[in-house]
Amino acid sequence: MTSFKESLQSPAVKRIVVLLTLVLALYAFRSMMNLLLITFIITYLVNRVHSFLTKNITKRFKIKGIVIVVILYALVLTVLTVGTIKYAPKLISQLNDLVQQVIAFYSKPFEPTDNKLMNYLMESARKIDVASYVDQGWDLIVKTISNIGTWSFNIGIALIMSLFFMLEKENVTQFSKKFKDSKFSYFYDELAYFGKKFVFSFGKVIEVQFLIAIINCLISTMFLWFMGFPNLFALSIMIFLLGLVPVVGVFVSLVPLCAIAFKIGGVIKVVYVLIMVAGLHAFEAYFMNPKFMSSKTHLPIFYTFTVLIVFEHFLGVWGLILGVPIFMFALDLLEVPVSAPEKKK
Repeated sequence: MTSFKESLQSPAVKRIVVLLTLVLALYAFRSMMNLLLITFIITYLVNRVHSFLTKNITKRFKIKGIVIVVILYALVLTVLTVGTIKYAPKLISQLNDLVQQVIAFYSKPFEPTDNKLMNYLMESARKIDVASYVDQGWDLIVKTISNIGTWSFNIGIALIMSLFFMLEKENVTQFSKKFKDSKFSYFYDELAYFGKKFVFSFGKVIEVQFLIAIINCLISTMFLWFMGFPNLFALSIMIFLLGLVPVVGVFVSLVPLCAIAFKIGGVIKVVYVLIMVAGLHAFEAYFMNPKFMSSKTHLPIFYTFTVLIVFEHFLGVWGLILGVPIFMFALDLLEVPVSAPEKKK
């Protein structure tokens, strides 16, 4: 009996108990998961921007950190408001045109060219059951529109909670430390450990995904504009959202881009799109990932696909965006080295 009690007091068992308690708590509050995730992502990203601006601006100008916080959230609120009122109708209209162009690609008879490889690729693409994907996409759009009130409420509450946290970050930190000397210290120490691991691994990967998605969106939109693509606003939103999904998002974006390219410019435009995507993928793999990550995190493509499939099954769309960050967090907890292997000289 004594050995059993001692084993329960061991650090490893305590950590497992606290982790299981956290998992059960998250499962109990699963209906609030959207609110929790949105709040964390907004707070983390704003905090990173705030830290960068405070570090670089306060050296030259006497501006208090609280002023920068207010300006940042005012900008976020302005962008959301203007985007909803002015650009949402335009986005819906361009999305409708985008769907019609993809459907037109599949309904129009394909005229073979002299390039046998391109003929094979185009015929293979046309064999995809696009009707089922269009139906699924339409159902998703209808469901999203019907839940627009819920999403607006969650985003609004998330912004308010995030704002209050940023305004009182020091007070919140000092108050939280009081639990260290309380009867809750058993949980506090382990929660602090998990919190640091979560912010460092999960937060860092989310930050990198957002940065890469923004850069890919800007570069892709510039190239698509140069090639004369229509509906650039809708395409840029699509590229940004798919850019949040590691690896898979690049391949998914090829389907509508190649369909539109073939409709407006034939095979040569499809080749240009393939070259653009290949160049962006190489730029992301060999420059952006090593540049943005503090350590060169390396996850094989097989693991990436497996993680995305599993997490999409359990978390839906959130799983595609958060699957890899959650997996990296788990690897960090297990102290699995994830740095890229050094090349032999």
